[in-house]
Amino acid sequence: MSAAATRTGIGWDSHRLAPDRALILGGVELVHPDGLGLDGHSDADVLTHAVIDALLGAAGLGDIGQHFPDTDPTFAGADSLALLRESVTRAAAAGWRPDFADTTVVMERPKLKDHRAAMRAHLAAALGVAEADVNIKASTGERIGFVGREEGVAALATVTVVRLSAH
Repeated sequence: MSAAATRTGIGWDSHRLAPDRALILGGVELVHPDGLGLDGHSDADVLTHAVIDALLGAAGLGDIGQHFPDTDPTFAGADSLALLRESVTRAAAAGWRPDFADTTVVMERPKLKDHRAAMRAHLAAALGVAEADVNIKASTGERIGFVGREEGVAALATVTVVRLSAH
């Protein structure tokens, strides 16, 4: 195990927009103007998935696909916040606890401004940190690429972890 007292991991996720699916980001259900949601094996919450990947990476535990594979029917329709809480437990078993998360959601619509506080609260609770220790930013694809054409949504995250004193 590294002697470092802190580590930082990076996460990225993207999912297609599709009809007849919920649009969940950071555990909050949003309404897309065209009635679209995110397609995926679980609830397809790209923001929470990016945070999970960043946390697992910081703890040296691989990635979300290793822990919660989309080939496992157990995770069909899974609540991504529950997967994040389980990832926090696994990070703790490896000697690490989350300290701070910085995230960016990349999508054209809907705007996140009215939803950020709730997303922040959900992610902070799942990570076991104060709301002030979760940052949520929003960006667009500037009408370029799959995000710009409104084919999908992407999210990026960094999570900093600190070593648990017992390890």
